[in-house]
Amino acid sequence: MRMRLVSIAALSLALAACGGSSDPELQETGATPDLPDLDQSLIPSMQIAPPGDWNGELPTVPEGFTISVVADDLMIPRQMLMLPNGDLLIAEGSGGGAPRLRPKDVLAGLIKAQGRSSVEGGDRITLIRDADGDGVPELRTVLIDDLNAPYGMAFVDGNLYVANQDAVMRFPYQEGQTEITAPGEELTALPAELNHHWTKAMTASADGRFLYVGIGSNSNAGERGMAVEEERAVVWEIDRETGARRTIARGIRNPTALAIEPTTNLLWAVVNERDELGPQLVPDYLTQVRDGAFYGWPYSYWGQYLDPRVRPQDPDLVATAIAPDYALGNHVAALGLDFAVDGGFGGTFANGAFIGEHGSWNRQDLSGYKVSWVPFANGRPSGPPVDFVTGFLSDDDEARGRPVGVLFDPRTRALFIADDMANVVWRVAPTR
Repeated sequence: MRMRLVSIAALSLALAACGGSSDPELQETGATPDLPDLDQSLIPSMQIAPPGDWNGELPTVPEGFTISVVADDLMIPRQMLMLPNGDLLIAEGSGGGAPRLRPKDVLAGLIKAQGRSSVEGGDRITLIRDADGDGVPELRTVLIDDLNAPYGMAFVDGNLYVANQDAVMRFPYQEGQTEITAPGEELTALPAELNHHWTKAMTASADGRFLYVGIGSNSNAGERGMAVEEERAVVWEIDRETGARRTIARGIRNPTALAIEPTTNLLWAVVNERDELGPQLVPDYLTQVRDGAFYGWPYSYWGQYLDPRVRPQDPDLVATAIAPDYALGNHVAALGLDFAVDGGFGGTFANGAFIGEHGSWNRQDLSGYKVSWVPFANGRPSGPPVDFVTGFLSDDDEARGRPVGVLFDPRTRALFIADDMANVVWRVAPTR
């Protein structure tokens, strides 16, 4: 068995090396990205950055900023939340476990595994306290333990809400509390069959009445059959008091992070689109989550471009599909989203969204592996993306880190970045 796995790995690498290359002239970002012809093959183009070491170096930040580690030796940090007293919460975990269907799934799994940390997920919420905001925490403790692959979090009216991979849990919280031992109350069960995409993103509405939860698809493009896609590739709105829910958006393949845009109080998401249609299809995207909207998955992408792999098609449904607002690039695997508030960092980084891009596997030239900035004006994207934090890839294309969640703290004017490869949380702040 060992030799067989080694042979499969070698074969996968050889086949991946034969994949198509990207066209640098194509516009991969913005409201109207270039969408090339489909590029399907028996084995899709595959390449992932293997783990690397920082060796005393740090990620690259813009001039006038500094970056430091505020928490290390974590166990797969994913998303973060700032409590009203300034304590930083970090969700640590890893879930899923859907069986692989096709030989190419096995090969893709081997490729992807090369770019993951060997650390097991912590299934916990860690609390970091930096009372004076100098970037040097005075306290670190486990706030909640024995969770089930926690990911999204929200805090409203004295209650902490945690989106496990199978349910939204509610925990009563008292200000300054550093440990919660009481079992949480299940507010709403979440779809958990297979959990091909297990992460459950979450945020609260601006008025705190609702929780929004993103639920990813159970496949790449419907290859497991549509029966297992019931209430998948959707965003739910959950009544925070009763747990009653309704589906507000469909066909949104894998909404990995949700946030409220501060000038309009509207809900936005970053979404991971489908693979295996070529190195420059389909763009991952940032979009306002419109109530009642259908975003195409699995039948179509970027509005009404048909995916020929999906049979039977649903032309009536496709006719209603809308295009997302803003392409982030192809296969960048955007997993983090947060908006600057109260003027952000000022200047270039005053109004807009920070995006954590975990990094590609379905293209030969690596994409993502950075934190990007998308400028906004009047509640809408208003220009091309800007690299904000880079250097996660070494000169040898090794991944020293892979960004996941991002969180902007207006009180200390700092951006926090969860990195599930280095298993740290970074802090970026102005030097002045």
